[in-house]
Amino acid sequence: MNRVTVARVDLDAIRSNFRAISSFFPSTPDKAAPGIIAVVKANAYGHGAAEVGPALEQAGAAMLACADIEEGIVLRRAGVRIPIIVFGALGVSDLDGVFQHYLTPTISTPSAARALQAAAAKHGSILKCHLKIDTGMNRLGFRHDNLARTLPEVASSRNLAIDAVYTHFATADELESPAFAMQSERFDRACATLASIGIVPRARHAANSAALLRDGRVWYDFVRPGLLLYGIVPAPLASTMLLRPALSLHSRVVHVKGLRPGEGVGYGLRTVFDRPATIAVVPAGYADGLDRRLAGNGYMLVRGRRAPIVGSVCMDMTMIDVTGTDVAPGDEVVIVGEQGAESIGFRDMAASIGTISYELLCRVGARIERVYSEP
Repeated sequence: MNRVTVARVDLDAIRSNFRAISSFFPSTPDKAAPGIIAVVKANAYGHGAAEVGPALEQAGAAMLACADIEEGIVLRRAGVRIPIIVFGALGVSDLDGVFQHYLTPTISTPSAARALQAAAAKHGSILKCHLKIDTGMNRLGFRHDNLARTLPEVASSRNLAIDAVYTHFATADELESPAFAMQSERFDRACATLASIGIVPRARHAANSAALLRDGRVWYDFVRPGLLLYGIVPAPLASTMLLRPALSLHSRVVHVKGLRPGEGVGYGLRTVFDRPATIAVVPAGYADGLDRRLAGNGYMLVRGRRAPIVGSVCMDMTMIDVTGTDVAPGDEVVIVGEQGAESIGFRDMAASIGTISYELLCRVGARIERVYSEP
């Protein structure tokens, strides 16, 4: 590819982050440390699932997790052999891929249970599944307070084997919200009632990156880190883990232009200079995943200095103010990452525009080439 804007993905950083997460959990004679279900949905948060999945398997992940059957197939075709759990709703999906590629589906609705039972019977197999309990997020899952009515049909499904039960926290990263403790208590109660319904799962899991950092009581048998694997701590939490951001965004200056006082730049001429100014054009825009709100709020690095994003983020280009810096076409620009003593992280960028790191990572455009590095 000839595009100058690229994403550099450090697979060794991902493996190192996995080891740091593993070391976070104490192991005692009475209780083993939880296993790690590595979350690689949404193309491994924009890092590239076909490359990241095998790296995490090599690092020691017990399972990988994806959003749908198609994502699971990508992982299998990349050579992943460990179990792959599919988080998404499958009641209206073509389920043959579950059996052909040995995926572990989630049963989160009665219709999914019926569809999976029928498909497993057709294939003449006993299908291992994970059962999702809705403890208050009110998205997918069987309601925690209605299990005696909704789960007997699942328990009687001859071709379904409930291997694990899980839930998902709605406010794990909101430290003041009482909902986190409420959901945890509801999940514990729900798990305690499963045996009376005829369901005895081997394992439980609930903790995403934020939850595993804040409360060891929700580690259970497995944890499900996502963002932490990629070297980013969910805001506003902090951690002493030695994490390394795995993805950085790089480009180059393609044009430098001088502006006179009173002249503006970009669509809408939203930035008008009251002084002589120099702007540099960077060939990356919102089609590459850059948020338009970065104009006036964000920065890029060039010549080791922060250059404000000015004007408007265009589809294919962004302008930065390089007044007073000796910048020329061809100079490297760091959109996210380090240059000299300066750095810009996805968490910093997200905070500047009022969003979350997850969104910005997943929006890194498909036309940006991922360049993978190994030690």
